Amino acid sequence: MEDLLEIAGEEIGNRLFIGTGKFSSYSIMKQSLGAAKAEVATVALRRVDPDSKNENIMDFVPESCRVMINTSGARNADEAIRIARLAKAAGAGNWIKIEVIRDNKYLLPDNLETLKAVETLVREGFVVFPYMSPDLSMGRRMAEAGAAAVMPLGSPIGSNRGVKTRELIEIMINEINLPIIVDAGLGRPSEACECMELGSAAVLVNTAIAVSNDPVKMAKAFSESVYAGRLAYLSGIPAIEKTASASSPLTGFLRDKK
Repeated sequence: MEDLLEIAGEEIGNRLFIGTGKFSSYSIMKQSLGAAKAEVATVALRRVDPDSKNENIMDFVPESCRVMINTSGARNADEAIRIARLAKAAGAGNWIKIEVIRDNKYLLPDNLETLKAVETLVREGFVVFPYMSPDLSMGRRMAEAGAAAVMPLGSPIGSNRGVKTRELIEIMINEINLPIIVDAGLGRPSEACECMELGSAAVLVNTAIAVSNDPVKMAKAFSESVYAGRLAYLSGIPAIEKTASASSPLTGFLRDKK
């Protein structure tokens, strides 16, 4: 049976979501999305301009890839809500990643303002994905407000520092009955695999792919690592033991006499 992630009635096969910022060109971005066989890509609304005489990013997102507009640049709930409404009016769909950031140094999300945006946009029929600092209580509130998934950060966005919030993410996976999608800070395919082994429903990666020496190959590497981590999780990863356990019997050596 195929292992699919279901969100808002849609089935997603590839659990690697990819951000579209920082690529050297839209062409490289498109090739990377294709190499990863990505099915979900996030796009900042401010980069969408259908009337532009230059290249429009939306023309480079494969038709097989669902666009999730993010509210990058929003400093409070009102701004995030306005961006979401503009995106929907512009025909970009109703899948919205809520990103509310007032901290200019570490770019950590404002959970309270994010929750306010979730509450309003869910009532308006949006499929909402809140990006947040890992916190069980706030995650539960966002779930209760109707979020489609919760997206805790692994480490500060763009930092490539990996899963520094591992224990908090694991708690959220175990306690919140929603898909948990780790977003931000993952720098290596092995770190994406680690998140999937914990039971994350998906991961979102941008910087580590876009700024690598070969984004196309890196996108494929992340995609395969996500698949491997998910397969390991479904297979049942053995518990860690404090003592050794031989993989072969310690009796019956050739030198033993009967």
